[in-house]
Amino acid sequence: MRVGTGDWILIGDGKKALLLHNEGDATLLNLRRLSVKTQENPPSSEQGTDKPGRAFSSVGQGRSSHEPTDWHELEEARFASEIAAGINASAHNHEFKRLIVVAPPKILGELRREFSPEAQKKIGAEINKDLTKHSIPEIEKLLASYEA
Repeated sequence: MRVGTGDWILIGDGKKALLLHNEGDATLLNLRRLSVKTQENPPSSEQGTDKPGRAFSSVGQGRSSHEPTDWHELEEARFASEIAAGINASAHNHEFKRLIVVAPPKILGELRREFSPEAQKKIGAEINKDLTKHSIPEIEKLLASYEA
């Protein structure tokens, strides 16, 4: 995998998305930040206070509980959908030719589900890693050394 001149790189997780543009070439990356989006997403225990719901059987004494809502997970999925919508619009407007997506597996799956067919055609590589806490020079080194 090589990052070419003009390629966009989306680095994201459930709380942060970093969109970069390579102004260098495949051998010497020069990544520039196009945008950064973050969101506050506290743990589910801080977002919801309800106990799991209960269901009563219409016949007999049976009871069962329902799985509690994972608000944290829902917010991550919503954030991924929001990021994908921005990429879809950019793909539709021909703002980039090739996109490299770097995200943890769960978010990568959410993004795949939300990308439009037009955006999917422009994806040059998907990397299953979380690089959101790395600096841009570190990301350049990691991407330059990455072999797909």
